[in-house]
Amino acid sequence: MINPLGGIKVFAANANKQMAATIAKMLNVNVGKSEVTRFSDGEINMRINETVRGADVFIVQSTSYPVNDHLMELLIMIDAMKRSSAGRITAVIPYFGYARQDRRAKSHDPISAKLVANMLTTAGADRILSMDLHCPQIQGFFDIPMDHLRGMYVFVDYIKQAFGELHDVVVVSPDLGSVARCNSFAELLDVPLAIVDKRRSPNVADRSTIANFIGNVQGKIAVLLDDVMATGGSLCNAAESVMEHGARAVYACVTHPVLSEDAVEKIAASPLERLVVLDTIEMPPEKRHKKIEMLSVGELFAGAIDCIHRHESIGNLFRMESRFMQLNLKP
Repeated sequence: MINPLGGIKVFAANANKQMAATIAKMLNVNVGKSEVTRFSDGEINMRINETVRGADVFIVQSTSYPVNDHLMELLIMIDAMKRSSAGRITAVIPYFGYARQDRRAKSHDPISAKLVANMLTTAGADRILSMDLHCPQIQGFFDIPMDHLRGMYVFVDYIKQAFGELHDVVVVSPDLGSVARCNSFAELLDVPLAIVDKRRSPNVADRSTIANFIGNVQGKIAVLLDDVMATGGSLCNAAESVMEHGARAVYACVTHPVLSEDAVEKIAASPLERLVVLDTIEMPPEKRHKKIEMLSVGELFAGAIDCIHRHESIGNLFRMESRFMQLNLKP
């Protein structure tokens, strides 16, 4: 299909510069020339230093810590592109912040995920590309096309390479809310599923206790799967529960390594053999630990951008007969 837009231009604000560089390299383009500075009162100042008129623009920016700064940077850059006559603007948001408030869990709660979706659309985004939203229904909050990549395919490839024969592997859901995701992961690996029944404290966010354990991990290698690791309490508690129920080793695969507060210390003290994460959030040196292994998904995002630009299905990125991610970038 003939693309009526100009060529691909990849830009980055401050959250994912390394991933933007990987994406640009895979697409054989340079990262766009832009700069983000601050006025004396802390307001964000954005400058685009090259023409984007008619171009197919992709802005790479996770809304990770500091969340509000990174969100405002993204909104302002989208506005700058729109006012500079970009042909199409796609916000590439590897980690979509504010996703945990996707409904009114109790009276007077905001639905922050919907608010952020509205803000991105109002700023001028024509399309959104993200990975492992905390709740898949957030896709419906957007009135513009929204492409949702799944990190589990990268983890499937990793687990197969790490363990070879998977007879002793069990996938463990760290809470009831992750059962659907973990069940799909277990089916792709063709291994059993176990479930940790986690109960959250009604008064303290990011705090939980283990109520029940469902399944058999006796003598097995347990693999926990989750989309976000914030303080690490839930996942580390689940790892301890798995070991108490007889597992011989426990690993964890997490898409978004938020790692707030003392999460790294909890990981270090936990029975986790390894925490495998994706680079949707850049990890500063002080949060790197020998137990944490980071896998890159820049190549996967580059493939998705290539498909979007060529008006092709992003499903072409996955070769289902081999059950793991295969890129199909074209010269």
